Amino acid sequence: MTNWKIWVGIGVLTFLFGLLALGNAVVASLAITIMLGTLFAIAGVAQLWAGFSGAVHDNRIFALLWGLLSLLIGVSFIANPVEGTVSLTMVVTGFLLASGVIRLLMAWRMRESRLFWTLLLSGAVTVFLAGYIMSDFAAISLSLLGILLGVELLVDGAGLVGFGLFLRAHR
Repeated sequence: MTNWKIWVGIGVLTFLFGLLALGNAVVASLAITIMLGTLFAIAGVAQLWAGFSGAVHDNRIFALLWGLLSLLIGVSFIANPVEGTVSLTMVVTGFLLASGVIRLLMAWRMRESRLFWTLLLSGAVTVFLAGYIMSDFAAISLSLLGILLGVELLVDGAGLVGFGLFLRAHR
């Protein structure tokens, strides 16, 4: 697709959706949870079908258990999106903390390098962010996923507009 107008149009729409997500981060977070719940439920049904139909010969019991677990998580997220959003926020916070600690450890191991500070700074900011989320979890938990989605859509939209303008300039 080399039509630059399409890329700019998609970028503008993506940017606008980012603004909408940031405008009501709680609704965006709940939408993410319901969408993820739907995907978990579909995956669970597919896994159960594969286990019962004999499509999975090895570890059939694990396929059935995994399918049942996925289905239950999906139904739980759909039926209780607020609790699901809080659970997902806990998972995201845990990943942020683990990622930051790993980067700090990597920076410590490469401290002889002149550029170790990039990993050190990156890890420190990520650990700080996870700590900030944990310090006020009740206030942040329902809006964090929507904020992250909004920021991601803003950045992607700007990038797509830039790509479209690049294509226009280099036709």
